[in-house]
Amino acid sequence: MTPGEAFKIVDATEWARAEALGSYEGSAVDLADGYIHLSTADQLAGTAARHYAGRSGLLLLTVELSKVEAAVVWEPSRGGALFPHIYGPLPVSAVTAKRLMSVAQDGVMTLSPLGDA
Repeated sequence: MTPGEAFKIVDATEWARAEALGSYEGSAVDLADGYIHLSTADQLAGTAARHYAGRSGLLLLTVELSKVEAAVVWEPSRGGALFPHIYGPLPVSAVTAKRLMSVAQDGVMTLSPLGDA
């Protein structure tokens, strides 16, 4: 990870729709909370285990935060750790990489090689 990068786990079907539209409005949880949830590299495994256990058909997106036009706010969440949240849409152009992803029932992530999404 480089400074200014964060990660978003998305359903591959939702992301395909976003690519067609040019931006991603967020998952049902994001929409309910009023912002798009992102994670840092250090937070990613915990996010996957907590919210995506037992799921496949996912993508891991690398987001270049400087390319996000909406407000990116770092806010406390699990254990007081600061998480990046996007208050507005995520432009497809801000995604610098995507990887196929699944999360086992025990929360262990499996990622495709970089560039194979």
